[in-house]
Amino acid sequence: MVERTRFDDSDCPVARSVDAIGDWWSLLIVRDAFDGSRRFGEFQRSLGVAKNILTTRLRTLVAAGVLDTAPASDGSAYHEYVLTPKGRGLFPVVVALRQWGEQNLFAPGEPHSELLDRRQGRPLRALEVHAADGRRLTPDDTTVHKLD
Repeated sequence: MVERTRFDDSDCPVARSVDAIGDWWSLLIVRDAFDGSRRFGEFQRSLGVAKNILTTRLRTLVAAGVLDTAPASDGSAYHEYVLTPKGRGLFPVVVALRQWGEQNLFAPGEPHSELLDRRQGRPLRALEVHAADGRRLTPDDTTVHKLD
């Protein structure tokens, strides 16, 4: 079996992030957690992923501090998975992926799920990247400064 390349000691924040949660199952688990899934069976039904793969991904997300386990809210012997503050910090990442997919992966008029503002019932504005002074930035407006 080929061993996966690891980036957990990279000096690049993107590489470390991909190392921690870049697997597609992991991001879909996080998405489902934002949508309210908490139990193994809920994740398994939503994703249709094999139980052994789901078990591995959930353990990895717990070990990375993205999810935590808690006693089941109904008092049963089961446990639930809850997003930690670190996991909740992935919300803009999931929204950005969703918005990119809406823009680039659906034909005009093709139906897809929508993320709505719960209070107003309306779709979210597109995410933008802004400078410290409020200017909207594009990739041409940024540079990576590598520390020695």
